[in-house]
Amino acid sequence: MADSIAGIDVHKRVLMVVVCRSTAPAEPERLEFTQRKFGTTSAELLHLRAWLQEQGVAEAVMESTAQYWKPVWLALEQGFRLRLAQAWSNRAPRGKKSDFKDAQRLVRRHLAGELTLSFVPDAEQRLMRTLMRRRTQLTRDRVRIQNQVESLLEETRIKLSSVVSDLFGASGLRILAALAQGQSDPALLASMADERVQCPAEQLTDALTGVVSATHRKLLQQHLDHLKLVDEQREELLQLAATAMRAHEAAVTRLSAMPGIRVLAAQQIVAEAGPQASAFPTAARFSAWIGVCPGRNESAGENHSSRCAKGNLYLRHVLAQAAQAAVRTKGSYFQARFHRLLPRLGYVKAIWAIARNLSVVIWKILHEGVEYIERGQLTTPQAAQRRLQRLKRELRLLGYSDDLLPIPPRATS
Repeated sequence: MADSIAGIDVHKRVLMVVVCRSTAPAEPERLEFTQRKFGTTSAELLHLRAWLQEQGVAEAVMESTAQYWKPVWLALEQGFRLRLAQAWSNRAPRGKKSDFKDAQRLVRRHLAGELTLSFVPDAEQRLMRTLMRRRTQLTRDRVRIQNQVESLLEETRIKLSSVVSDLFGASGLRILAALAQGQSDPALLASMADERVQCPAEQLTDALTGVVSATHRKLLQQHLDHLKLVDEQREELLQLAATAMRAHEAAVTRLSAMPGIRVLAAQQIVAEAGPQASAFPTAARFSAWIGVCPGRNESAGENHSSRCAKGNLYLRHVLAQAAQAAVRTKGSYFQARFHRLLPRLGYVKAIWAIARNLSVVIWKILHEGVEYIERGQLTTPQAAQRRLQRLKRELRLLGYSDDLLPIPPRATS
């Protein structure tokens, strides 16, 4: 008998499991199913594993919303070929939905190749993803705290964010801490600013004149305490991520040599796509998975929309930011290409086109293990040396080797 295929409809408390006895996709009416219900506790997952082995199952396809598929995947990944289907691709006709039928439909559509499957990396990459995504969440929390502090200062008529470039910079934090501790003299608060702040003392004093109540001070202190905690956790995560990715230091270093991509962005890319991007056979597949290539909504021979798919949201954000930085890198290929596209596409679409170009180069660097060589207008030796020193400094701070040497230019015939 050929190996059986299992379909698992995953819920928070129960698993609806069916096992297909025949793997003949050309004859769906002859498929025979055995069905059984399991719980989601560790003991129930062990029973599920034993039952699937007893049924001769070699491959299992599951459907789940939220994150309830993860315990099932961890319990079964050692002994079975697993597939995770996106829920919308197994949608049932209205009025014909039930749990076991959903599981049976999973098997039928998988055999017919009609399911949209999700990319689930190995255990090492999942750990790297968890670390980097947590750091991304903390960065967003830091921005949220800054917005809340600025809103609080507006209620007190203090316009500190109007006269300093970074509210949470060294000068801003000293002034905010003094405000929270009860200092109310605008001149004294203004004297706490660094001498590099580009603002006259009179203007800074005027901006720090306001009415701060005891409640405002208490709320400000809470925000500052929260900010301190977030910064400590971000620093701890940076070290954990650097340790987890030490084996892939070469990939991080190669990506960091690209215009617009710094070490933290390179770590995020390696965590999301993998150190070799081995799950993506072509650069086009990689770009489509990220969601930086034009979409297609075609009917009657006419494309009604070229809007990009959602893709991997974390990498979309990284590439959007990297594209903004790459087009500002003087003498780079991406800057020259951006200026060619800008008159025809406009700013937003031109940036998105650069993000797509970046994804192609990233795939080639990871998949083929090559180095990035700048093909744009040559920069000055001083600029190249400054970039090399900055990259070495960032690598040293994260515990990586900084043994970097410039690649000699190729001889032209």
